[in-house]
Amino acid sequence: MKVLHVITGLEAGGAEQQLRLMLRRLPARCEVVTLTGSGPVADGIRADGTPVIHLGMTGNRDLRALPRLTRLIRDGGYDLVHTHLYRACVYGRIAARLAGVRAVVATEHSLGDAVIEGRRLTRGVRTLYRATERLGSATVAVSDTVAARLRRWGVPEPRIHVVPNAIEAHRFRHDPIVRSAVRTRLGIPVDAFVVGGVGRLVPAKRFEVLVRAVTQLSGVHLLLAGEGPEREMLRKTAEQFGSGDRIHLLGAVGRADRARAVAGAPANEPDKVPDIPGLLAAMDVFVSPSQDEAFGLAVLEALAAGLHVLYGSCPAIDELPAEQTPGARRISPVVYELATALRELRRSGPGRLPVPPVVGRYDIARSAESLMSVYEAALAAAPGRRTPRQPAPLVQLPAPEAPAPRAPEAESAPPQVSLPEPSRSPAPSPGGHSLSKR
Repeated sequence: MKVLHVITGLEAGGAEQQLRLMLRRLPARCEVVTLTGSGPVADGIRADGTPVIHLGMTGNRDLRALPRLTRLIRDGGYDLVHTHLYRACVYGRIAARLAGVRAVVATEHSLGDAVIEGRRLTRGVRTLYRATERLGSATVAVSDTVAARLRRWGVPEPRIHVVPNAIEAHRFRHDPIVRSAVRTRLGIPVDAFVVGGVGRLVPAKRFEVLVRAVTQLSGVHLLLAGEGPEREMLRKTAEQFGSGDRIHLLGAVGRADRARAVAGAPANEPDKVPDIPGLLAAMDVFVSPSQDEAFGLAVLEALAAGLHVLYGSCPAIDELPAEQTPGARRISPVVYELATALRELRRSGPGRLPVPPVVGRYDIARSAESLMSVYEAALAAAPGRRTPRQPAPLVQLPAPEAPAPRAPEAESAPPQVSLPEPSRSPAPSPGGHSLSKR
């Protein structure tokens, strides 16, 4: 089976990292196309041995990308196209249909009640998503919560398949040596109380609440890994409260081999920032303030590292009985409550917890097997590949006038295709729906 994965970008992010992890496990010949940025995750995927093509899309409405993508799919001889993230799902489904590939699977990684991929949902975004969803074979939801949201959008139940995000738990196993080494590299006292967070620095993640809570706790350090438009605001907030030396905004960080945290950064990682496993080893408590998550991958990784976790929303664990996730506590992401919870944990000296049962549920091998089942069903249901239109047979006509050449069908964009730009999201409204079972 030859599969083309189409993703909006390959900068550091949860969906991008999840794709790389899945590619290592899928028993299929895979290639990847990124519409926009070709960042550090693209480098990692190439290093793993999977080809990556950068399509060079210049903007959200760059329709020139559509014929380029169509031509690439048609010429590649792919059995199935798998799209990831909003823009790639819209363009990828159209391009696959034009190229004659009828087995098309899309994964919905980041659909919240009020936002999609950190940006506010608008009527135009929702309408275009639903229209192009009908061109595919199946839509994969990363959690039961996302599946319920898709059903509310009108996606038919038989087209929805739940394949959870997953991790390689052994990568996050706590190591005291790594803990000391990372703190030394970052200039943090070995005996300091360290709070951490991981994610894109966008309004929906509510990291301003975490920063402000830590500024109220004397001597407490915060490790915040991620990039995004709110980074400068968070830096100014920390300085405004006189805590700039305790709030460490680390930028984009990879989920690479834990050995880097001890051995030092290699040539392709020149700064002193360790990877996610190393940062988790250095923390005492992990916080995820977002109230509108599609899965909660960072929370799951923190639990695999034996950390106490405070979170606002995490379908990965909210959908399970509480005994599956000891050490995880749901809170309202307001500064006073978060600061109080952190103060209590600091006073009790939380220590490390055993890895909870929930971690074993989300094993990458299990999710890869489930995804292959979706692929096989899509291929079985798809009609045969469209064959290129054959030219009409030549006939002898007196003095024929040569007709104007007809452009190949796949080379032109369909009319009235426009991709609305999701507007930046404010904090999700408190009246948003919640499907939590806890």
